[in-house]
Amino acid sequence: METSARTGRPHVTARTAAVWAVLRRELERHAGRELTVLDVGGGTGGFAVPLAEAGHRVTVIDASPDALAALTRRAADAGVADRIQAVQGDGDALAALVEPGTADLILCHSVLEVVDDPGRVVTAITAALRPGGAVSLLVAGRAAAVLARAINGHLGAASALVTSPEGRAGTRDNLLRRFDADSAVALLAEAGLEVEETHGVRVVADLLPATVLEEDPQAVLELELALSSRPPFRDIASQLHLFARRS
Repeated sequence: METSARTGRPHVTARTAAVWAVLRRELERHAGRELTVLDVGGGTGGFAVPLAEAGHRVTVIDASPDALAALTRRAADAGVADRIQAVQGDGDALAALVEPGTADLILCHSVLEVVDDPGRVVTAITAALRPGGAVSLLVAGRAAAVLARAINGHLGAASALVTSPEGRAGTRDNLLRRFDADSAVALLAEAGLEVEETHGVRVVADLLPATVLEEDPQAVLELELALSSRPPFRDIASQLHLFARRS
């Protein structure tokens, strides 16, 4: 399990292993080069701080001032405050917050489920990327939500998720939409991005009791990685991770 060089705290867990595996390959692709990274909805810096520790410059855009304050403290504790910039704003306003063609890598994790117009956000992401730049997209999976509600006896909500064009469980659902692999790929392709990899995230991590997770976290992490790219396991994960590039 990988840890922060300064704090010794782990930043790769079973719930993030598949994402970090892809990001690590992209960083190795640019070994020796300082990347300009944009983390949309990056919150308290779970990804931004390790990326800054790896020598890259990261701008975090988030709507929550409390999250950004926590990010600033976390960056200072890790000794990378000079590599991280915090900007308050939400995904829907991304086009007005970022200069076109300036980012080598953009993270957009758990954002498209809550914005008003996901297509506009993805178009803004594409515009912000340099040619050859990449985006790491993490979205909520529809299939996992259907199964979770069915298993817990909420059959009406499960049926609503199946039939809803947006993948919602009703008007009280706290997410505006969910995705399957095909719909997420289509959204990126429409904006001119080419999807290179699709993985499931939290395939089993959300299903296991806490005692199992705590007893052998490395075994859980390895199982997550083994299942993340294999249908049908990939497609029933709580989240779907797509890695795409601007050609």
